[in-house]
Amino acid sequence: MTKPIWIIHANQLTTLASNHKGPRIGKAMSDLAIIEDGSLWIEKGVIEAIGTTQELAKDFADRLEEAEIVDASNHLVTPGLIDPHTHVVYAGSREKEFEMRLEGATYMEIMNAGGGIHATTRMTREATEVEIMEQTFIRLDSFLQHGVTTVEGKSGYGMDLETELKQLRVMKKLQKQHPIDLIPTFMGAHAVPPEYKGKEDEYVDTLIHEWLPIIAKEKLAVFNDVFCEKGVFTPEQSERILEAGKKWGLVPKIHADEIEAYGGAELAAQVGAISAEHLLKATDEGIEKMAEAGVIACLLPATALYLREEAAEGRKMIDAGVPVAISTDCNPGSSPTTSMPLVMNLACITMRLTPAEALTAATFNAACAIKCEHLVGSLEVGKQADIVMWNVKDYRELQYLFGVNHVKAVWKKGIQVVDRGE
Repeated sequence: MTKPIWIIHANQLTTLASNHKGPRIGKAMSDLAIIEDGSLWIEKGVIEAIGTTQELAKDFADRLEEAEIVDASNHLVTPGLIDPHTHVVYAGSREKEFEMRLEGATYMEIMNAGGGIHATTRMTREATEVEIMEQTFIRLDSFLQHGVTTVEGKSGYGMDLETELKQLRVMKKLQKQHPIDLIPTFMGAHAVPPEYKGKEDEYVDTLIHEWLPIIAKEKLAVFNDVFCEKGVFTPEQSERILEAGKKWGLVPKIHADEIEAYGGAELAAQVGAISAEHLLKATDEGIEKMAEAGVIACLLPATALYLREEAAEGRKMIDAGVPVAISTDCNPGSSPTTSMPLVMNLACITMRLTPAEALTAATFNAACAIKCEHLVGSLEVGKQADIVMWNVKDYRELQYLFGVNHVKAVWKKGIQVVDRGE
């Protein structure tokens, strides 16, 4: 029988507990519901009680001897971090493009020359399911080491039915084999494959009438995403794909306004997308419409940095009432990182989020962006015991001491999966 776990004496226990439903907006993003000298009682992978160490010592006085005690003195304890936007399931590497970009090539120039998404598509099509699983497993291990306990993963490096299914089936298997919860998104509309160049509408028809029904019937995805961008999918094509996915029960997401303003934020509001991603070039009107519709802005500051672009206007979005989440955008071409702590740093430095807002964006709001807030994203009774203990005393130190992995220990569903010692 598994022992209860009693975490005691956390210098700060940032619970993010709230009676508010849905993603946090405005000033609510700064409310971390901190308990000093905080304590958690965990049984069977679930949080059973939360409070001060003194309160829980009294409440569980007759059971203290049976518990495994974790002393969190002089440490910060938070919910497990959540990455709500990744392309983590793929084969191969694209380090040569990094050099090309430094020599002046643009994202679209690399893509049009057969690189970018198309290069990873070729490698992923050629790789076996086992090879993709092995490579992805290593990346998921790295996420855990950085305090991430739940990850959204997209297909989209197949752009043929066989490989799209291969990616999604890999996610389904990894969900069972790896401690991280891996939430699947279908993104057949990541780019137009070379064989459909000049026949883009035909490819859209294939996605809608042939692929989406199979994805839905096999229950391989929760979300349906599309890259709405000039030279990729038009707003009209994107709307067709997202509305078709809704009919099959897939929740819409949208890569929007990354390279230029293209109406993606407005479309996200129109179709009722749960989130819009990137948004570097989102218009004021688009931001306003997202706020009105409650669309979560999933911002990717590491991608902007890697591409040497100005970051999305996170400060403006929060002030406008848009709920904001942040993500690594882990992918082989424009953000090959698994470090959510770095992403929190960058959210503060390049998008002017406060340390509290950055932590909320990487936990509770990120959970809302992938419909997991009932299980994870905050430390509350009845939720999964997904917990990180950090080698800092104060949540502000996570962002102040930037570029450092401060993780000391990670628990997933009450099982310790990372122990980085001192």
